[in-house]
Amino acid sequence: MTGTPRIVVLAGGVGGSRFALGVRGALRARGLDDTAAALTVVVNTGDDIWLSGVRLQPDVDSITYALAGVNDAERGWGRRGDSERVNHELQEWGAGWPWFTLGDLDLGTHLARTGWLREGFTPTQVLERMSRRWNLGARLLPMTDAEVDTRVVLDDGTRLHFQEWWTRHRATLAPVGFENPGIDAAAPAPGVIEAIAGADVVLLAPSNPVVSIGPILAVPGIREALRATAAPVVGVSPIIGGKVVRGMADVCLTAIGVETSASAVAALYGARPNGGLLDAWLIAEEDEALADEVAGLGIRSLVRPLWMTDAARQTALGEAALVAASPRERAL
Repeated sequence: MTGTPRIVVLAGGVGGSRFALGVRGALRARGLDDTAAALTVVVNTGDDIWLSGVRLQPDVDSITYALAGVNDAERGWGRRGDSERVNHELQEWGAGWPWFTLGDLDLGTHLARTGWLREGFTPTQVLERMSRRWNLGARLLPMTDAEVDTRVVLDDGTRLHFQEWWTRHRATLAPVGFENPGIDAAAPAPGVIEAIAGADVVLLAPSNPVVSIGPILAVPGIREALRATAAPVVGVSPIIGGKVVRGMADVCLTAIGVETSASAVAALYGARPNGGLLDAWLIAEEDEALADEVAGLGIRSLVRPLWMTDAARQTALGEAALVAASPRERAL
């Protein structure tokens, strides 16, 4: 491939943050200095919520902070070295949620975002403004400018905001489904469809397939764009050795009737020749026995190390995903 490659990553959560870092690292290792011209990350906004009068975008912020190098890598969310004085004061006033922590630096982000939104800027425009602060080495796009927060449906019909179910109850309340009210009338954020259509490679990060990648694919037009793009679509399994890496993706998968396995998630996305999304699927060395099963779905199966425990492994996985885009597994 000549010229600057055009890479699109669909991502959310900690897995998405680490994978975005890995793809950027792989592009830099190839000698590409201006990775921002090459890498577009379409970010899940189903986790978003209004709290204490401000708009929170957890996945957007996690990926922004990670690319900026200011994230709290140990917790997996928020800013490194943050304090919580304002959060404690909010609790004294009985405001917000006592089980949902807002760091002071993080709250500064939320206040800036909310101010711009109330001035009439769209989430896309707000994210573009946010991205100017740091050299992210990537263009970030929200999946949509519409508010389509995720709701968790319990077996008694109760509906909780995803953040309450995830953070307060730690996914211990058994769900029977997930909803994004209003998503059928939503539109992809400006630039999303164009990025997918013009991509050389599209990558599905090893994010939660139900509540991180799922909402992105539910925005009308995005799934169709993935099926139509001339670019190969490569996914990375979020399941290693039959277990989730972190979080509660297994609970989410069970709720929609999908087994917690690398092959079952591949089947959930489906093969492009059969009306699905994937051309290739990276599975962990621990799941090598499932390679034939994935291939039987009509998806090229590649066994690679998937752990992203440090920068070197993140970059190696990013490179593996880029190489997997070639039918002959050559470098782009």
